[in-house]
Amino acid sequence: MNDHPVIARIHLNPHSRDVQRDLRDATQMHRTVMRTVPDGLGNSPRQQAGLLYRLEESDTSSTLLVQAARLDPARLPAGYGKTEVKSLAPMFAALSKGLAVRYRIVVNPAKRERLSLAEKNKHGKIIPLSGADADQWWLRRAADAGLQVHVMTPTSLEPVRPRGTPAPSMRHSLLRYDGTATVTDPAALTEAILTGIGRGKPYGAGLLSLAPATAA
Repeated sequence: MNDHPVIARIHLNPHSRDVQRDLRDATQMHRTVMRTVPDGLGNSPRQQAGLLYRLEESDTSSTLLVQAARLDPARLPAGYGKTEVKSLAPMFAALSKGLAVRYRIVVNPAKRERLSLAEKNKHGKIIPLSGADADQWWLRRAADAGLQVHVMTPTSLEPVRPRGTPAPSMRHSLLRYDGTATVTDPAALTEAILTGIGRGKPYGAGLLSLAPATAA
């Protein structure tokens, strides 16, 4: 995968039927986003493309951020939205130990249930985390990713459930974290930006965005 992916900012057209459908259906949104990367990427095309995305909604507009090694927004449905694409190479070049940054990420905090010895051959149930447990999850993941978090503001988002999954437990509970941090390990941080953090990446989680922190 290209070490310097690109990111597209797609200002969604609220009058597009395709947009309206995708905003209601996380599975369809994933399929639409996957149209922007090359064909023929094998059994794990999202991972091969390095594709991550995040939906940002306000009272008046919806914007889709899509990151991948290569993107072709022209493959989106006609009238889907206005797109701006830029290289992330300057951001990667600027990463250095001690750099102060602002960050944003949507995550799906979860843990796998511990099993007894009698159940050791089974897969543990995935349990969503909330509140202080979710905050601690993010602090640990951020530290592993080369970020020392100073400020974090959590915002609960509407959970998503992949279409066709019958159980409510299959929902992905999403939280957005905004705040400030200091870079402690540029190499680990680069890897985290390229591959994403946590579960739920096909449904809009895991994309870590950074910007230089400005002095107050």
